[in-house]
Amino acid sequence: MTAKVSTQFGASTLSLETGSWARQADGSVVVQQGGTVVLVTSVASETPSTKSGFVPLTCDYREKTYAAGKIPGGFFKREGRPTEKEILTARLMDRPIRPLFPKGFQHELQIMASVLSSDGAYDPDVLAVLGASCALRLSSIPFPDALGALRVGVVDKQFAVNPTYQQLAESPIDLVLAGTRHGILTIEAGLCEVPEQQLADAIAFGAQQLKTMIAMQEELAQKAGKPKADSWQIRMPPPEVVERVRSLAVPELSRINEPKKKAARHEAMAKLSATILQEVAVNGTVAPEDVTLAFEAVDREEARRAILDRKTRMDGRGYTDLRDIVCEVGVLPRTHGSGLFTRGETQSLAVTTLGTSDDEQLVEALEGESYKRFMLHYNFPPFSVGEVRPVRGPGRREIGHGALAERALSPMIPAKEEFPYTVRVVSDILESNGSSSMATVCAGTLSLMDAGVPVKAAVSGVAMGLVKDGGRVAILTDISGLEDHVGDMDFKVAGTRKGTTALQVDVKLTDGLDVELITQILAQAHPARMRVLDLMSTALDRPRAQLSAYAPRITLIKINPEKIRDVIGPGGRTIRKIIEETGATIDVEDDGSVSIASSDAAKSARAQEIIRTLTEDVEVGKIYQAKVKRLMNFGAFCEILPGKEGLVHVSELDTKYVNKVEDVVKIGDEFPVKVIEIDEQGRVNLSRKRAMPSAPSEPDRAERPERPERPRPHRSEHKTGQ
Repeated sequence: MTAKVSTQFGASTLSLETGSWARQADGSVVVQQGGTVVLVTSVASETPSTKSGFVPLTCDYREKTYAAGKIPGGFFKREGRPTEKEILTARLMDRPIRPLFPKGFQHELQIMASVLSSDGAYDPDVLAVLGASCALRLSSIPFPDALGALRVGVVDKQFAVNPTYQQLAESPIDLVLAGTRHGILTIEAGLCEVPEQQLADAIAFGAQQLKTMIAMQEELAQKAGKPKADSWQIRMPPPEVVERVRSLAVPELSRINEPKKKAARHEAMAKLSATILQEVAVNGTVAPEDVTLAFEAVDREEARRAILDRKTRMDGRGYTDLRDIVCEVGVLPRTHGSGLFTRGETQSLAVTTLGTSDDEQLVEALEGESYKRFMLHYNFPPFSVGEVRPVRGPGRREIGHGALAERALSPMIPAKEEFPYTVRVVSDILESNGSSSMATVCAGTLSLMDAGVPVKAAVSGVAMGLVKDGGRVAILTDISGLEDHVGDMDFKVAGTRKGTTALQVDVKLTDGLDVELITQILAQAHPARMRVLDLMSTALDRPRAQLSAYAPRITLIKINPEKIRDVIGPGGRTIRKIIEETGATIDVEDDGSVSIASSDAAKSARAQEIIRTLTEDVEVGKIYQAKVKRLMNFGAFCEILPGKEGLVHVSELDTKYVNKVEDVVKIGDEFPVKVIEIDEQGRVNLSRKRAMPSAPSEPDRAERPERPERPRPHRSEHKTGQ
């Protein structure tokens, strides 16, 4: 059955349509806004997965190049591995959907979003999230609540829904929200030092607009949705197994949940788990998987109860206490800048490297090509959590954490006109017990300042947690890995003293967070961020005045755009010669901006001198060093600037009479000359004698005043005999 619903959002129409495309998928929907079209499908396996403990959900998002009327590059001319944008959008689809499935749902799920058309005006990512929810609501898969997703920006000083790329470029807020009618489940935001209250207002505005999108899905599901099948299997441990495990585990868990280090607790938990598995599964008839699931559930219950009952945390801290923090800079001798940030058992080593415009990253997207001059890469090696696993390329989690930290720091990077360097920050997590992405933000700030990058302000980050049980609520500041695991929320906020620069929220509660609670969490996070900034300033309170001795020096000069061809030369011959002679990296922009990069100050100065000479205009009255190129019987042609010649007439060669040119100069001779004239045809006339120290002071031809007209007597006055 074909059905369609639509609504007006600003200047564009948002529509959801089903029943025409991808009909063999369990659920499918075409989402369209303006000229951007996204097809989203949902399919689940008929038999449950043997894996337990999590929902086996896979979300994929792909942007077809034909959507923007393009053909892929490369040898094969087809789409390859997912881009960073596609990976981040797939994560954005996954995060709000995952907590809404029934506990114990073990059927493998695959949600695929394909961008089929792009008008270059609207970002398809929120359409993909909206489509994922709608495809599930239309399917027979158990998915109880429709999920709305939208972007909030500021247009003409007013909040706006799903603004265009052009509008977002001028907006201090780029906020993505996803949530149900009950509350917010996911927030992703890039901000330009936005105060907490303004951020909360933007979230409240978006939460209201979500209701329209949720209503659209419910209307479409009523028209064309499939009935929810009751054949799906839900795997939960039997109640009697849970009670048996609880009776054995709770006495020991009370002791284990006393304040202790991560490794000690992990060791104690491993022993207890093995003991209970032996007691309940091996000596009985219970499946080991059920015992494991029951033990995990009991462990989570007891950890949460301990936090709420004791009013303290697993490591003995109060709800608002930070872990011990140590900040260091300049820890690596040959890097351009380095910072080590340690918070409890989480440690990030961040290293900043400065490069030239040649090092900028080319980003190919549906909306066009662009270049990134600030990059942050996050690495999470297995030793950071005491594990052994194969080391491959960065996974989705690493890309997501790096993107969050990059978003937090990017508003502080100075403009290219102020700081013409390409900047790369690498964060290597050396140990982890929660909040490694926020440690990356702090370490990244320290390394940038250590490298001498004139950041606008220091940025710190903190992860907030939540334990909610009925009417009891505990908001936790600076959560550990265990608190993230057993808690209901991971709320990461980063910013300066002036305001926030990034926010990422993931909620496990099916009813999400309301705006009032979000505002409260932001308020509790603020003093924690300020405290971290204070501690960071003890290591380095401002960017270093000088760059590292090992960093390239980039000098910017401006030339007349019409002179660019003189610097480049035919086929690039001239600029290659300059680079070979000086060893400098030279980049010339269309507007006449020239950047010269070299770690050797003398070579950089030499490159600047050559370029200025190449682009200099000949001035009348100025003295130049000339080199004889050709001799004629009437004078000598001399080069005074690269590619610019003038004539020294034989009468201007010397202060005394010259019979032959060869008597005074020969080819290859060098001597100072003075420009005395540039005629209407652009020919340059030079004088050697007027550049001599003993030369008589004579006005140049171009400067010589006109001879005054003398009065003539009347003809009759010259008659003879009068």
